[in-house]
Amino acid sequence: MSTPKDLLIVALQDGGPVTQGELSLGLAAAELIDLLQVRAARLDGGRIVPGRLPGPADPLLEEAAAAFVTDDPYEPVDDWLWRRGEGLAATYLDALEADGTLERRGGRPFRDAERVLPDSPARRQASDRRDAREPVLLTLAEIVGLADGSDGRDRPKVTDYAVERVLGAAEEAVQELEAERQRRLIEQAAYDNIWRVPE
Repeated sequence: MSTPKDLLIVALQDGGPVTQGELSLGLAAAELIDLLQVRAARLDGGRIVPGRLPGPADPLLEEAAAAFVTDDPYEPVDDWLWRRGEGLAATYLDALEADGTLERRGGRPFRDAERVLPDSPARRQASDRRDAREPVLLTLAEIVGLADGSDGRDRPKVTDYAVERVLGAAEEAVQELEAERQRRLIEQAAYDNIWRVPE
């Protein structure tokens, strides 16, 4: 099970207006949650303490585990999400394409071609988790901006404290990203007004 890949597949299936920034932060959170669940890391006071992967894992999860800060006082969850999340959506899109979960159709090779999800075990797994209303996947989807058509009240709750902490940090990071985006829009609008020529 790869929660990041499942999240990306759900996002591609949904086709909602998810931005690369939000999705990248959500993917980083999903990676950390998967690594916490296999005890490749643990949280101590909101900081990530690396452990060891129990065996071979998805290459991107291995890369994520190798990205942990290994020296005390270790790295806060929110800092790691920002650092690991940079450009992560594009990395996962390339990975899904490399393993055949995502295909390019139409257009010239590697340009203007639409990426589509053919039927595959990975797509079915992601759909099964979504349809089963798996709480971590649904919460991550909501954080990155995917609506599941419910008001959230019937969603099973996440009961693991460390996972809750990661989800909370991801939600705050997405909110910060949106606030920064709005600030830049306001600044740009103010700049445009200064240089507008009076009629």
